[in-house]
Amino acid sequence: MRIENRTLLGAPFFAGAAQFILVIVIAEARYPGYNVATNAVSNLGVGPTALLYSAWIAVCGALAFIVSLLGRRTLGTSLTATLAAVGACAVGVGLFPIRTSAPHYIFAIATHVFVAASVILSSRVLRPPLSHFSVGLGMIALIALALLLMHHDL
Repeated sequence: MRIENRTLLGAPFFAGAAQFILVIVIAEARYPGYNVATNAVSNLGVGPTALLYSAWIAVCGALAFIVSLLGRRTLGTSLTATLAAVGACAVGVGLFPIRTSAPHYIFAIATHVFVAASVILSSRVLRPPLSHFSVGLGMIALIALALLLMHHDL
């Protein structure tokens, strides 16, 4: 099975991103004392929201991996590879909660890098002006990650 229609291929990624945001908001609301200003989103992977957060991150990652491979003809080699890497790394984030330290941080940082790279590479399959926005947003994501890593003790 292949997905060759760009719109059809984009739908599962859009739905997955929307559901990911929804699950994060639900987990934040259900986590006693959680504060978005002082807690990392990965903190949702321990405590009362651990199962919800970790399972959903792993499911989203697995689905992203599968959909990227199904759409490889439409996406091209480099975008397929980066989207598959996003999926695989997200599964790693789900399997290794923040309390595991090094494995979690490696998968989390890799996920962020590959998401930004995927957004930049998606400019090859998008039409202007969206293709231009994708490059800008991907660069902003990489810069934000670099600034975070420079000012955060891991």
